Amino acid sequence: MTVIELRNKRAQKLAAARAFLESNRTPDGFLSQENDAVYTAMENDIANLGKEISRMERLEAMDAELSRPLTSPLTEKPAAVAKAGEKTGRASDEYSAAFWNQTRRKDSVTPEMKNALQEGVDSEGGYLVPDEFEHTLVQALEQENIVREHAHVFTTSSGNHKIPVVTSKGTASWIDEEGAIPESDDVFGQQMIGAHKVGTLIKVSEELLNDSAFDLEGYFASEFARRIGNKEEDAFFNGDGVGKPLGILAATGGAQVGVTAASATAVTADEIIDLFYSLEAPYRKNAIWVLNDASIAAIRKLKDNNGQYLWQPALHEGTYDTLLGKRIFTSPFVPEMKSGKKSVIFGDLSFYWIGDRQGITFKRLNERYADTGQIGFIATKRLDGKLILPEAVKVLQQKGAASSGS
Repeated sequence: MTVIELRNKRAQKLAAARAFLESNRTPDGFLSQENDAVYTAMENDIANLGKEISRMERLEAMDAELSRPLTSPLTEKPAAVAKAGEKTGRASDEYSAAFWNQTRRKDSVTPEMKNALQEGVDSEGGYLVPDEFEHTLVQALEQENIVREHAHVFTTSSGNHKIPVVTSKGTASWIDEEGAIPESDDVFGQQMIGAHKVGTLIKVSEELLNDSAFDLEGYFASEFARRIGNKEEDAFFNGDGVGKPLGILAATGGAQVGVTAASATAVTADEIIDLFYSLEAPYRKNAIWVLNDASIAAIRKLKDNNGQYLWQPALHEGTYDTLLGKRIFTSPFVPEMKSGKKSVIFGDLSFYWIGDRQGITFKRLNERYADTGQIGFIATKRLDGKLILPEAVKVLQQKGAASSGS
């Protein structure tokens, strides 16, 4: 079934669900227990179709990327390439070949291989991955997490990076003829992006390593992206800045609370609209919504004062589900609608800056898992993230539990 067919099917199910909801409400506006179970099943079908559409879209994007022709096909041996265009360091073919040979241990590590790998020796005993493979890993990470896809991402070779931020903007004034113009300059502050280390241990059987048909590069890329991507995404939302990035939902330095819901476990249409307009107009231009999958069901039922649903599904290829005209994304790392939690995010995530420290490392562990016939690989990267302008992102916070004794 194509993406278009899936969208049409979901649109039909959505229309049926809405009709069922409208025709089966009691005079008080509720559903009977039996009808509620039927409607919940219909919602689950719609949600599952939405997930399948997202999977198909990602698959189509990867197919399109893999189908792109090479702009510079390799027709000669590397040694025949003109000196002016010769790749050096970790970008060279020699380094890439040496890196993957020592990873597979196809050959003994010759002096020539050791010499080539000197370009990427890590201080902890591993080797920095080849440049092109690093780009592949970073692209895979972008596909795995929402924040990285929309954030401002830069690469730095140093551990710390200072970012100038305007903390107070200057203004103009009306002045009398020949009157003095009052001073009103922008006030600049600084945000510091550091480098925190994240890593994972990947195990591969010796048989697979010795099998030349096994796509080792592809396996490393997918596992690295899945594991590191999830850990990054969690920190980008919930990190406290201690040994990890400072998250968007951090109490200090995170997004500003635009609306506090009247309920600990639900939201109203008015509260969603208030959150939308709590964000200043310049930031609404590129703003998106991010919330938990479990919250979508509640949001989907909300209507404005004219009886129109705030949530609108994507009906055509190239379009997306929207809420008040802005695109919706879901992440399991955004809290559900529970007491005191920040359950809905709305803002321009390009003001979340991610600093990737140049160089992703793979270290081979030869003996640690020898008794099980496996080889371990420790994969690490260094990065940091921070919302450099908190006013660019607003959140809806659920009502907290009533405090006792005060």
